[in-house]
Amino acid sequence: MTKPPFPFSALVGQADMQLGLLIAAVDPLVGGVLILGHRGTGKSTAVRALAAVLPPVDRKPIPVVDLPLGATEDRILGSINLERLLATGEKVFEPGLLSRAHQGFLYVDEINLLEDHLVDLLIDVAASGESRVEREGLSVVHPSAFVLVGSGNPEEGELRPQLLDRFGLAVEVTTPTDLQERVEVVLRREAYDRDPQGFVDAWEASQSKLRKRIQAARRAVTKVQTDTGLLEAVAQLCLSLGTDGLRGELALLRAAKAYAALHGQKRAGREAMCAVAPMVLRHRLRRDPLDDVDSGERVRLALEQFAG
Repeated sequence: MTKPPFPFSALVGQADMQLGLLIAAVDPLVGGVLILGHRGTGKSTAVRALAAVLPPVDRKPIPVVDLPLGATEDRILGSINLERLLATGEKVFEPGLLSRAHQGFLYVDEINLLEDHLVDLLIDVAASGESRVEREGLSVVHPSAFVLVGSGNPEEGELRPQLLDRFGLAVEVTTPTDLQERVEVVLRREAYDRDPQGFVDAWEASQSKLRKRIQAARRAVTKVQTDTGLLEAVAQLCLSLGTDGLRGELALLRAAKAYAALHGQKRAGREAMCAVAPMVLRHRLRRDPLDDVDSGERVRLALEQFAG
């Protein structure tokens, strides 16, 4: 019997990851989420947990599709059904992983190890919301709107700057260092493994509350206004950090609105901008091998100077 997903509300010690995933769920236009950190920190658990708490689409649960590193382009995009072709001579399109991920999440573990041309393919489809397949005289275009979630350990291989820039958000996860947090993580996981359904049922009230919060934020996000001067503040922050291009400004503005909507606010101001700026900008900074300050800290320092 398949276990029900771990409750999103029961996750402990990964607030940044949870917030990043929630923002992407409220407004997928923010872009995908890149989760950087060590193994065993609950990355894939969090993605499945979020999908389980989201309201169904067309009465179907939100899909979470795993893309293995060894997947071929045909498996990802789809291909001709060879059995039908050989049996009847009919060319029938067999949907791939991108089709299955439509209206859900596409999860790529160790995305830093995925071949470059496949990464480019995923990013293009995630941005356009549709997949185009040209195979043996068959041309197929089908909707493929999904939130791309990639995870990886930077110690096992760097990600290309072009890939980093295309993710709307990047969050870092670490093993909790607080004693009580570590104990609570183990206690909850042990309780879940012992009685999965009972554990899920015990968290249903929190899950229902979160579900309603997400639904309300989704309805409200397009109506969220911005404080006077917020766009100028966003642009000034990006300028001070030396980010390339304008994707940072756009993602920061959208993420700030989604954050405001999640917190029941009708306007997005500097508080919302400051709350999401590290996850929007940390992966867009130019790297200086002589600088021992990590990118997240550089963003926080810039925000302090900006506020001063």
